[in-house]
Amino acid sequence: MNTILTPRHLVVLQDSFAEKLLDLLKEALAADAVIPYLGPGLLRLSSAETPVPHSPEAVAAVLNTRAPAPSKIRTNMWSVAQFIEQRRHRRTLKAWMAEIFAAPAAPTVLHAWLAKLPLSLIIDSWYDGAMRAALAEAGRTDVVEIQGVTRANEIGNIWTKTYDLSGNELDPGPAAKTILYTPHGSVRPAANFLVADSDYVEVLTEIDIQTPIPDVVKERRLNRGFFFVGCRFDDQMLRTYARQIMKRSEGSHFAVIDAATLTKNERRFLAESAITVIDMPAGQAAARLVGAGTAADGGQD
Repeated sequence: MNTILTPRHLVVLQDSFAEKLLDLLKEALAADAVIPYLGPGLLRLSSAETPVPHSPEAVAAVLNTRAPAPSKIRTNMWSVAQFIEQRRHRRTLKAWMAEIFAAPAAPTVLHAWLAKLPLSLIIDSWYDGAMRAALAEAGRTDVVEIQGVTRANEIGNIWTKTYDLSGNELDPGPAAKTILYTPHGSVRPAANFLVADSDYVEVLTEIDIQTPIPDVVKERRLNRGFFFVGCRFDDQMLRTYARQIMKRSEGSHFAVIDAATLTKNERRFLAESAITVIDMPAGQAAARLVGAGTAADGGQD
């Protein structure tokens, strides 16, 4: 079977149907008609061991080696980070996160391909900075990155900071061909991390009315849909952010994801958000998008 309709109207495409949709998405990306939304699963496109954690659970595991958290929260990155912040101070948490993500994550073939496209907006939901590196390696001078920042050390109504690809902080609102939006922060250039539960208290209070989301992101999503690659939605935090970033966008949404591994909450979220699932290994999907021929077997979601 190539197309599956679940009782909750979740659309799952497989085989030739999935391949044809990817071909259309390739054209849409080249025409700046869809917004790529990248997740930590992209780090596994390579068969090599990833130099930094490739999931929230992996971050939690590394943090636990430094400050063991209670068993009931041990696999939850946000709760473990909060545990560390409360007992070891925010500076310690930031320093440990910077150390955990210090090794450069080499851009994948998909990052490199996207970096050369005339995209108005790219969302990168992980801390590794691979998309930023790909844009820099492509020689792009028409890109600014807007990073979400914790308000723990800020005075005033600050939700984001803006940087060029050289690492210089810019005044908010600069015009740029491409906006790279990293809503949870990034290790580079300034080790901005939204990671502890406390980081999200005010954000989640305001995000329903869209205050923390930059105006330029709101503007550029209006007439475009989203294309999720390397993302999972098995935690409420991840679903909330994706839902609010998609909010009021016009266009269809798609996600490359292993349908057999979807949780009940993921299925509900995908169905309610009208996100069509492309049931294919991320490595295979990336290879088809970039025209790399046969995909590597890596790239599980």
